[in-house]
Parts: sequence; structure tokens; C-alpha cells
Amino acid sequence: MTTTERTDVGERLDVRVIPSPQKHPTIFGKWRALQPGESFTLVNDHDPKPLYHHFNAEHPGQFEWEYLENGPETWRVRIGRPRA
Repeated sequence: MTTTERTDVGERLDVRVIPSPQKHPTIFGKWRALQPGESFTLVNDHDPKPLYHHFNAEHPGQFEWEYLENGPETWRVRIGRPRA
């Protein structure tokens, strides 16, 4: 995990407006639809570190994760699929 100041990458998925039980399924669905080398920017109102651990448990080495903004009110993370 890295922290940088960058602009959004790919499409933007703002999960702040999604009901809590639907957040992880929505995010994983978006990730599964990506082609190798593609990514999207996740926007959340808290650090999505539990989501990182969820990805790492189910898809180790198969995803990319880069913090673009690190709070305190908004977190933005680039989530992607590595190039083949």
C-alpha cells in the first residue's frame, strides 16, 4: 500500500452513497469486470483497510491497491488488475 497525491484513475466508484451491505459486493463486481491493466478509483468516507484485507484474503497477488487520498474526510484508492 502506498500513499500519494494523485488524481482519480479510471472510472470513479463513490461508495459513500451505497448502503453498507451492498458496498463490498459492488466493489468486487466492479473489480471483476476490469481487464488486465485497468483500474477504477474507489471513494469512501473512511479508510477502506478492511476491504484491502478482504481482497488480499480472496485474491492475493491478483489486485493492485494505491491510496490516492488518505482522509481525514475522504479516502480515494486506485484498485486495479495487474497487467498479464
